[in-house]
Amino acid sequence: MSRPVIFDLFHTLVQGADDERDRVVGEMALMVGVAPAALVAAYHATWRDRLVRWDVEETVRILAGRLGGTPTEEQVARAGERRRALARRVLDSVSAATLDVLDALRDDGHPLALLSNATSETAEAWPESRLARRFDVAVFSCDVGLAKPGPAIYRAAARRLGVAPAECVFVGDGADGELTGAAVVGMTVFRTTEHNDTDPSWGGTAFPALSDLPALLREPSRG
Repeated sequence: MSRPVIFDLFHTLVQGADDERDRVVGEMALMVGVAPAALVAAYHATWRDRLVRWDVEETVRILAGRLGGTPTEEQVARAGERRRALARRVLDSVSAATLDVLDALRDDGHPLALLSNATSETAEAWPESRLARRFDVAVFSCDVGLAKPGPAIYRAAARRLGVAPAECVFVGDGADGELTGAAVVGMTVFRTTEHNDTDPSWGGTAFPALSDLPALLREPSRG
């Protein structure tokens, strides 16, 4: 069997949409009666809680409250839906070229897993995305209460694939120290720079376009 490949999501398979995220959070702030800049800053400051603890409504309710807001449940729900719509747009932005790469890997016999530091709205949107049916396994930090670069979440992805971490290839841009985290548990690590040159200090294998990956994995020492 060809080696399992575990992919990061943001800045690896799709753009991270960082600027749009801030814009949407600013719009949500107006819905719940707090200052846009303050809510954006609060979102950035609580990224770890949002990745592993709070769903979208909890996030809105907690952060608005910390900023002096008293939103109604209807306002919280409206703001949450704005964030969910963003998650759907980001997943829908996947390119045909990326889907072709995933299809080629599956044709070559590679089991595929997704491993993402992601908030609840992304996990909710995932099953209806064009990406989802290309993957055998999807592990989201918000679902398992673990996040990269902690070793446990990598081991969880490998376990769900039914293999040892050392049998897997991890592909990511390098955000959140994910490349080092994958290497620590014994995975072969490839860095992609197609969407973002996130971790230029990484000294391992790197490639500029995801379309390079199938051929790279066919090399005897890689795949």
